[in-house]
Amino acid sequence: MNSADAARARVLTELIAASHLMTLEQLPGTVASHAAGVGWPQVVIYLADLQQVRLYLLAGNIDAGPGGADVPAELSVEGTVAGRAFQLGKVFPASASTKGQWWVPLLDGTERLGVLRVGVPGAQVEADEDLNTLAGLVALLLVSKRDTSDSYSQLVCRRRMEVSAEMEWQLMPPRTFATDRVLISAIMEPAYQVSGDVFDYALTGETVHLSVFDAMGHDTAAGLTANLALAAARNHRRQGSGLLQTAEGIGEILNEQFAGSRYATGILADLHLATGVLTWTNYGHHPPVVIRGNRTVVHLSCPPAPPMGTGLDRPGTLRRDQLEPRDRLLLYTDGITEARNREGQEFGLDGLTDFLIRHHADDLPVPETLRRLIGHHMDYHHGRLTDDATVMLVEWHGPTPYPPSQLQALAGLPPSTAPDTIASAWAQQPGDDDAPG
Repeated sequence: MNSADAARARVLTELIAASHLMTLEQLPGTVASHAAGVGWPQVVIYLADLQQVRLYLLAGNIDAGPGGADVPAELSVEGTVAGRAFQLGKVFPASASTKGQWWVPLLDGTERLGVLRVGVPGAQVEADEDLNTLAGLVALLLVSKRDTSDSYSQLVCRRRMEVSAEMEWQLMPPRTFATDRVLISAIMEPAYQVSGDVFDYALTGETVHLSVFDAMGHDTAAGLTANLALAAARNHRRQGSGLLQTAEGIGEILNEQFAGSRYATGILADLHLATGVLTWTNYGHHPPVVIRGNRTVVHLSCPPAPPMGTGLDRPGTLRRDQLEPRDRLLLYTDGITEARNREGQEFGLDGLTDFLIRHHADDLPVPETLRRLIGHHMDYHHGRLTDDATVMLVEWHGPTPYPPSQLQALAGLPPSTAPDTIASAWAQQPGDDDAPG
């Protein structure tokens, strides 16, 4: 390790040490001052808004200095180099004529947070491995500080948010997640008024738990119903309940709270990563579909039970389907398929699947495809949705891990974020027989 490498490594260590007592507002200036001393001049942080259409400067205590006029307060995701870095998860030079100024994606795992700008005109900064390392650390620091900072929410939420939407965004998992064999991405609109839709996923060993709920109504009570359904699902699942027991527990909680006046439809599913067996049940919801080979749509079916919370006491049915490698499982709510434009035309399930198939052929990362889907959907309905629209897409690679380059392309990861050691490190974990006694 040469002296420059050692200095950069020391700065990363110092940032971690400083982070323990650091606030979000202190983060931009602290990062910039530490980075400037090792050849990363004028580091600035931009965060994507909730709808992922604009990037906003996280100013905090940063001193823009002589180049301050070159640090705009906001940038569009569409039509800018910074936006392209965000969309594709790649490092880009600021322009062909500007040397030493780079846009680097900020990622929490595979969840897109924004972009980092490093360097000023004339600075000799190269787009090397260290830039991704710096961005990765900044992203981790952002995530560790944002839950205790209203400044973060005020920056990324650009409109007044309904109370029901506030509850749901706080409760749901990140919109994008990936492991060595599965990628999950979800999106939901209208972001600031969503009230009855929620999605969830979690891992237990070799099983991925998936669920989508759509609560009755479009008001605060619908938000309460959806939040209660999601919390009840997690509570039962974490105690080891199966899908039918979990759904029954959700129904009991909703009926106890609302006495049958409020209910939620839903899909609950378990995907076994080693085999691709999908076990699922349907409670009054639109059944999922599978996009196979990026050209065939396979419609799954399961006799639906009544929505949870109605008190009708009709048990659900378990269905098992075998996924094939590279299948894409699509769960959605009726707000995206049944909403109509001004001419009365539905977007429809065909419109949804056709869009995903066409854009998959463009080799876009899955999160970017869904971002464009929801933008297209909003345009189709002239920016006015009368119901929540939620889509969750799950790609199962098969029993063997993704090649790193393929996972990078799917999730929108810089090359250094998915090293060849992902699968091998997992495979080298000791089995039960190897565990110490």
